[in-house]
Amino acid sequence: MGWKTLDDMALSDKRVLVRVDINVPMENGRVTDASRIERIAPTIADIRAALGCPILLAHFGRPKGKVVPEMSLQQLVPALSDTFGAPVTFVERPSREFIDAQPMDAIILLENTRFSAMEEANDPEMAAFLATLGDIFCNDAFSAAHRAHASTTGVATLLPSCAGRLMQQELGALEAALGAPKRPVVAVVGGAKVSTKLDLLSNLIEKVDHLVIGGGMANTFLAAQGIDVGKSLCEHDLADTARAIMDKAASTGCEIVLPSDVVVAREFKAGAENDVVAANACPADAMILDAGPDAVARIEAVLANAKTLIWNGPLGAFEIAPFDAATNAAAQAAARLTREGTLTSVAGGGDTVAALNQAGAADDFTYISTAGGAFLEWMEGKTLPGVAALMAQ
Repeated sequence: MGWKTLDDMALSDKRVLVRVDINVPMENGRVTDASRIERIAPTIADIRAALGCPILLAHFGRPKGKVVPEMSLQQLVPALSDTFGAPVTFVERPSREFIDAQPMDAIILLENTRFSAMEEANDPEMAAFLATLGDIFCNDAFSAAHRAHASTTGVATLLPSCAGRLMQQELGALEAALGAPKRPVVAVVGGAKVSTKLDLLSNLIEKVDHLVIGGGMANTFLAAQGIDVGKSLCEHDLADTARAIMDKAASTGCEIVLPSDVVVAREFKAGAENDVVAANACPADAMILDAGPDAVARIEAVLANAKTLIWNGPLGAFEIAPFDAATNAAAQAAARLTREGTLTSVAGGGDTVAALNQAGAADDFTYISTAGGAFLEWMEGKTLPGVAALMAQ
């Protein structure tokens, strides 16, 4: 695919700078969700097994180029050590002399890269300094690959570079979903607003066979067809844009799947009284909060004939019952088909991960990306600086 992995590098007796994403949630000084740390553990283990010494580069929070003690990576040392099964050495002001003085089986953690304004500016001076600290650069932070920072792209141009295991897995999954997928390909795109996903929709229309649109986005497309959506969340000012997307889909042979029936309510709260009506029969004083059972059946039929699925965004207001029904049903159908081996399913985005977890479907998907912006930009067809830097090697 044009980039190297750890398998292509001679790691023995080498100090390996590893860009990771350990921007984990904390509460009272403790990590409340260590999943991001767990996902980089294979990279750290493989480097050490090859007799290399991993040196972790990472950011935490948004210190905006200033030293903010509450955002120091030192607080992550216990969680990192527990996950890696080995002690982690934290260093606030690193030097090559200090690093060379550490045993080769050490795991070294450098301070928050964003404590310097030079990081987000991709300052050549910072990149050059980081490059002095290692012999090889390994990028294992796909979630930061859409940022051209000193620790993601700058240093990659100065050292022999490769993808870590998580980055390798992520890029492989996305290539399978959009690069050279098995067809038919279905994309499920949901969420609140069309305006946040215009580039995504335009790119997917050229690459997929069926585009299922759900959530508040679907209301905008229904309204663009002259349908009254009552008090539903809807971007009426994007009606022309929605019609242009539908016209483009028709010209490329991509079928847009909109809900034929919907769940409506007059209150947006858990357990609110609700009705199922045809998509063109929303009462003037009601809101569309989910896709209806006929719409779900149509989605399930499309998935049953698909070979590849890309999913971003829920189909309704999944946060509260009963408006999670469509998302749950479609996700469970995708999970079942994946288990049966007929579907390759790739999903990503914060709300998407939460929705699939809530549906109990996440574990059966082929791959779920924890990257938010990077996942979206990849699906939009944009070049990610962090990936481009690896491919330039």
